[in-house]
Amino acid sequence: QVQLVESGGGLVQPGGSLTLSCVASGSVFAIKSANWYRQAPGKERELVATIDVRSNIKYADFVKDRFTISRDSHKSTVYLHMNGLKPEDTALYLCNAQILTTQFQTSESWGQGTRVTVSA
Repeated sequence: QVQLVESGGGLVQPGGSLTLSCVASGSVFAIKSANWYRQAPGKERELVATIDVRSNIKYADFVKDRFTISRDSHKSTVYLHMNGLKPEDTALYLCNAQILTTQFQTSESWGQGTRVTVSA
C-alpha cells in the first residue's frame, strides 16, 4: 500500500509564494515519476507540472517561469514551488505519482489535495 499526502496550501496574496509538498509513504522504494494537477471550482482538472523517471520536467504554459517541480528521493517527497501567484491559480492542488514499491511493482497513487487560495 502506498499513500500520498499533500501539504503546504493556504491563503496567499497575489504575487506571493507557496511551496507544496507531496510525501509518499508505505511500501515505497522510489518515486518513479510524479505530476501536480489542480482543479478550480467548476473547472476540469488540469496538469500543472511533471517530473519523470529521468527527472525530465514539463510545465503547463500557464505556470512556466513561475512554478518549479522538484523531488527529494531520500525523503520520498515531491515539491511544487510556486512564485508570482495569481488569483487564477486558486485551486485544489493534487499530487499523482507512479511509485516503485518495495515489492518492485509499479503503483499509481493520488493524494487528497491541498487547497491554494490567492486573494488580496
